[in-house]
Amino acid sequence: MDKILNRYIMCWILFLVLTAVPCLALEPGEILVVANKNAAGSIGLAKYYMKKRGIPKENLIKLCVTDKETLNRLDYEKRVAVPVRRYLEKNDRQGSIRCLVIMYGLPLKVAPPELTAEEREEIEKLKEKKSELENRLHSLGEERDEERSGIKRELESIKKQIFHIMKNDQWSSLDSEIALVFEKDYPLSGWIPNPYYLGFRGKEFATKKESVLMVSRLDGPSDSIVRRIIDDSIETEKKGLKGTAYFDARWPDPGDKKNSGYAFYDASIHKAANLIKKMGIMPVVIDSNQELFQPGQCPQAALYCGWYRLSRYVDAFQWQPGAVGFHIASGECATLRGKSSRVWCKMMLEKGVAATIGPVGEPYVQAFPVPEIFFSFLVDGYFSLAECCLVSLPYLSWKMVLVGDPLYRPFKNRYRTPTNEFVH
Repeated sequence: MDKILNRYIMCWILFLVLTAVPCLALEPGEILVVANKNAAGSIGLAKYYMKKRGIPKENLIKLCVTDKETLNRLDYEKRVAVPVRRYLEKNDRQGSIRCLVIMYGLPLKVAPPELTAEEREEIEKLKEKKSELENRLHSLGEERDEERSGIKRELESIKKQIFHIMKNDQWSSLDSEIALVFEKDYPLSGWIPNPYYLGFRGKEFATKKESVLMVSRLDGPSDSIVRRIIDDSIETEKKGLKGTAYFDARWPDPGDKKNSGYAFYDASIHKAANLIKKMGIMPVVIDSNQELFQPGQCPQAALYCGWYRLSRYVDAFQWQPGAVGFHIASGECATLRGKSSRVWCKMMLEKGVAATIGPVGEPYVQAFPVPEIFFSFLVDGYFSLAECCLVSLPYLSWKMVLVGDPLYRPFKNRYRTPTNEFVH
């Protein structure tokens, strides 16, 4: 690794130390495992994981909640948030718990609060008005452009009002919500900026860092897959993750040009690929064409980041044990159990990855972990999977889910803990 790259990573570490980010050397004793009494296999898998990782037996909370993938807001508060908060307040007065592990069998999504009678009535009125305007628009001649434009603007306004009253921007992943379990009063509409996200450094936040927990999920289409994720993560740490890194951008590398939105994430994929290539950790393949990698094009895949193909996984990869990757597209973690679903998170777990990230619904591109930050911390070797996600994730109380062992360090053998030196 060249001197510039070394300085770049060391600056990140220095920044973390100076700003007191509690994402240094996550330990088994700092993890609280959350299991579901009502889900077959949930508690058994929790105990299996805890034994494998040396997590204290008392660091287990057993909830009694639905085993369906969607949970209503009231049950989330009563059956998840309150019990977890009470456990932490009673048993963790020193604040040593920094990470929650959500086990197989717990819900994936939290629905918005139920509509009141007044809200339902208001929606019906707006729908009637919308229908009247649509009929009026349909009856107008094409020559009446000004009037047509006015009606269209009014229709858009009504649609936004209905969306807001329906609370469609209050859907979230259980994981992203429970990260703020210490925050008892915050707006449910939209997202909450993550104070640990490095892209927001220097800004002021209503949410304090000490109120935020890391959250990771050990989950998947079956309990056997969850067990495999645990075993692969531990075994891979012993010898280090081997294989090829695949990065699937859509456009050529823009260099140092300022970008936003889609262009920002495409440029970040390039930066992540270039970083790993310069470090010489493993072979790197970067594709700058709009088409995705096609079946058979990605043998021995160890790392992956790409976009965009909505809910249609492409079987291009031969995943290495311990592989880590995520796909930037909407709703790729909308289900982990749907038998006919081909969302990327579910399919990647079925095919062999040990860790992935995805949203339970439309997150908007700027809500995804930033690839260059996530992968730079991951390949550093010192930081755990949960820590890599925390510092690269812009928003909380929103849509994102991290699936994998939070303690997983696939490049652990690159870092000499006693001397804090990188192995080149």
